[in-house]
Amino acid sequence: MTTTLRPTGPESRTAEGRRSRAYEICVNSRPVGAVALLGPAEDGPALGRLARLYVHEGERRRGRGTVAALAAEEALRGWGCTHVEASVPLAADTDGSGEAVPAGVHLLGVLGYAERSCHMIKQLGRRPELPPGSAVRPLTDGEFDAWWAAGAATFVEGLVSLGFSPEQAAARSAAVRRTQLPNGPASPGVALRVLTCEGTDVGSVWLAFAGLPRTGVDAWVYDISVVPERRGEGHGRSLMLAAERNCLDAGAGRLGLNVFAGNTPARRLYTSLGYRPVERYFVKTLL
Repeated sequence: MTTTLRPTGPESRTAEGRRSRAYEICVNSRPVGAVALLGPAEDGPALGRLARLYVHEGERRRGRGTVAALAAEEALRGWGCTHVEASVPLAADTDGSGEAVPAGVHLLGVLGYAERSCHMIKQLGRRPELPPGSAVRPLTDGEFDAWWAAGAATFVEGLVSLGFSPEQAAARSAAVRRTQLPNGPASPGVALRVLTCEGTDVGSVWLAFAGLPRTGVDAWVYDISVVPERRGEGHGRSLMLAAERNCLDAGAGRLGLNVFAGNTPARRLYTSLGYRPVERYFVKTLL
C-alpha cells in the first residue's frame, strides 16, 4: 500500500503572509487522515509548521502518520524551509506524562524532532499577596532598551541552541519587538513591570493582554527575569504573583506562559503555582 498526500484545495496565504495548504493523507487514494502545512513568515526565519496531523482511529499504528510527516517535510523543503515545528496538545487531565501524550510525542521523537517548549495555563482565583518588602512598579521608557537587549539575548541564544542560525534567531527577535512592543512600555495591551525588594530592583515581567499566542487564555507572560545576583531568593515566584495580581486587576482570569525545554527550575515553579501543561512544541532541522 502507498501512503501519499493529496491537496484538498489551492494554496493560500495567512494574515501574516505565510503560505498555507491542507492535505488528505491517502492510502491507495483512500483518505485515512489529514495534515496542514504553513510556510515561513515573509520577514522571519525559514521555519515551516506541520499542523493538525491526524490519522483516523482504525488506520493508526500502521506507519501512516510517519510517512505523511516525511512527505510534509519534503513539501516544506520545497517552500524553502530549513526548520519545521510541530506540537502535541495535551489532555486536560494529564501532567505531561500521562497516556494521552505518548503517541504524538513518540512519533516526533522517531522523526528526529527535539522538544523546544511547553505552554502552561492557570485559572486564577484569589488575588495573591506579595511577600513583605516586595513591590511592583512600571518599567520606564529610559529602562526599556537595556531591558529589551537583555531579554532578546536570552531569546536568541535559546533559538540558536535549537539549530537556528544567529541571523534567523535575530530576525525572529526583531519581528517580536516590532509587532508586540512598537511603543516600548506604552505599547497597547501590555504591562511591563519591575519587582523591587527592600527598594532594590530584582527582576521584571512582561505581561500581555492582546495578540496572545493561543486561544483559551486572557493574558500571557512573555518574559520573566530575575537579576543574576538575586536568583535563588524566591523573586521568580514573587514576579509570577505580581503578574497574577495584574491580571486579576485587569479582569483576566486565565493566564498562560511558555517554558523552554530544559528549564527545570522554571517548570517546577510554575507547577507549584498551579499551572498545568496544555501543549508541547517540537522543532527539527531539515537537512
